[in-house]
Amino acid sequence: MLKALLLAFLKIGLFSFGGGYAVLPSIQAEVEGHGWLTQDDFARAISIAAMSPGSIATNGATLIGYRIDGFGGALAATVGILLPSLVLIVLVAMFFYRMRDSKWMRYVLYSLRPIITMLILYAAIRLLGIGGGSGGGAAGLNWTFIATLLIIGGCVFGMLRYKLHPVLVIVASGLTGIVLF
Repeated sequence: MLKALLLAFLKIGLFSFGGGYAVLPSIQAEVEGHGWLTQDDFARAISIAAMSPGSIATNGATLIGYRIDGFGGALAATVGILLPSLVLIVLVAMFFYRMRDSKWMRYVLYSLRPIITMLILYAAIRLLGIGGGSGGGAAGLNWTFIATLLIIGGCVFGMLRYKLHPVLVIVASGLTGIVLF
């Protein structure tokens, strides 16, 4: 059973990409294909995994493995889903370590900064509901949108001006959101 769990989750870790939620259909197909869990048991495990800190895919693999074969199953499923990513990260790190003194690599990495910044900004704009997202456009300009912008502004100001620790900023903005919303 442990070998089957390890191989199933290795396959998931190797061929699935796109974040935790994107991996869930692959996990479900493997689990149901092997007859390890019912749909209800799978849904319960994923619900618990979603409430736990960390990646839902890793948490789900661990919980499903535990449910199937105890501690050994949890270990096999977790190693299986994480090992392909770990190997890839080590290989990429080795490449970057060897290229660390290359001017070409430094130029490439510096040129990625504005692109990454814009991608993060784009994601933030989409999450705020501006520019074609749900509730976007002029309809998105309501008191919750304005309050959200004020919280963001306060966070940026506090971190830049007063060098506040990010955890403190997260807790403060969360409490402010609870009070306002």
